[in-house]
Amino acid sequence: MRIPVAEPSIGEEEVANVKAAVESGWVSSIGEYIPQFEEGFAAYCGIRHGVAASSGTTALHLALAALGIGSGDEVLIPSLTFIATANTVTFTGATPVCIDSHPEYWCIDPERIESKVTSKTRAIIPVHLYGHPCDMEPIIEAAQAHHLYVIEDAAEAHGAEYRGRRAGSFSDIACFSFFGNKIITTGEGGMCLTNDAGLAQRIRILRDHGTTPGKPYWHDVVGFNYRMTNLQAALGVAQLGKIDRFIEIKRQVAGWYGEYLGELSRQGLVQLPPKMPWARSVYWMYSILLGEGFALSRNKLIEELREREIETRPFFYPVHFMPMYRTEERFPIAEDLSRRGISLPSSVKLSHEDVIRVSEAISSLSRMGL
Repeated sequence: MRIPVAEPSIGEEEVANVKAAVESGWVSSIGEYIPQFEEGFAAYCGIRHGVAASSGTTALHLALAALGIGSGDEVLIPSLTFIATANTVTFTGATPVCIDSHPEYWCIDPERIESKVTSKTRAIIPVHLYGHPCDMEPIIEAAQAHHLYVIEDAAEAHGAEYRGRRAGSFSDIACFSFFGNKIITTGEGGMCLTNDAGLAQRIRILRDHGTTPGKPYWHDVVGFNYRMTNLQAALGVAQLGKIDRFIEIKRQVAGWYGEYLGELSRQGLVQLPPKMPWARSVYWMYSILLGEGFALSRNKLIEELREREIETRPFFYPVHFMPMYRTEERFPIAEDLSRRGISLPSSVKLSHEDVIRVSEAISSLSRMGL
């Protein structure tokens, strides 16, 4: 039987909510579930205002647009991230500027920020990669020193914690994704979180075609159609009620992998996910690095596991490798992580036996041909 890399857990509560939304007739972007989901998720993260969006990508675009980022500006991002982080900067007319990863925990390296700041720099987007938080204190210090906005890309980090506070609570605006492979899902969907009531209002206006509140069909600004539907929010409300249980399962699965891959780790054949003392990872993906002594390349391992009906994913390609963002500058940590990184099956539906099967397959392949 195939073991998928990720799949949502949808139960009776989700079906009941979506059915109720359908029967209400409010199936588009108005309905009781939208404010419920916005308020509930914002409260979960310890933030005052939540504004739902049609995807994590549109949430990032809304955040940048609401902060006035535009042509001639530069925004600092990690090179090792999903392409949406860079693309949304480009949508505004600004330029994404890449920064290398930290070798211990794989997120943006705060010590490299200073050298990338110019007179054009307006913001920084730290990405909580694969469920492990960034080191936010030095990032915030650097941003304050240079008067930069901070936008957390927390698409992969629902419920992750940095020094006891949840991801998404450290920035001017934080952005989340609720795509089908995320810890909680609305199918597609996203959200902006902020403590600034004015920013929240501006995001709402931009989300709805730039419509002036209280004046239908009047538009003072160019906006977007980035609204979440009531059907999506109905799914999200039910999922939010299960988020702590989902995270508990994710961390249990990580513990199993750590146990069964521990010997390979001690031998230097694999490197297990980061677990910094100041962080509580939610292991959105259980992601490992192959050691130089591993018998197969990362891509060959993916092929061999696929033949055994085990689905995996390679790490993201660094942004600076993409044709539209290519640069001669090297980012050696991001490049090395991308070359050696593989994400293992990480679904909340994963059984103990599934983890054993995956781990045993990797162990047997670690010496294949040797």
